[in-house]
Amino acid sequence: MNTQIYQVDAFNSEPFKGNPAAVCLLTEKKSENWMQQIAMEMNLSETAFLLPERKGYRLRWFTPLVEVNLADMPL
Repeated sequence: MNTQIYQVDAFNSEPFKGNPAAVCLLTEKKSENWMQQIAMEMNLSETAFLLPERKGYRLRWFTPLVEVNLADMPL
């Protein structure tokens, strides 16, 4: 199985600055356990999982230990 995972420097436009994060582009729905294991393997502050939908993307965000509940984050 091939899964595209990118490591990006978030919150900065210069390489090697900002906060490193992983972005995983999914082609099909994956289990919460699978995503948590990927986040643990990446061992970065955050790993984002993007799944294409009709009008955009479904986003889930994991730390190495837990899923971040984006609905509870202040805007």
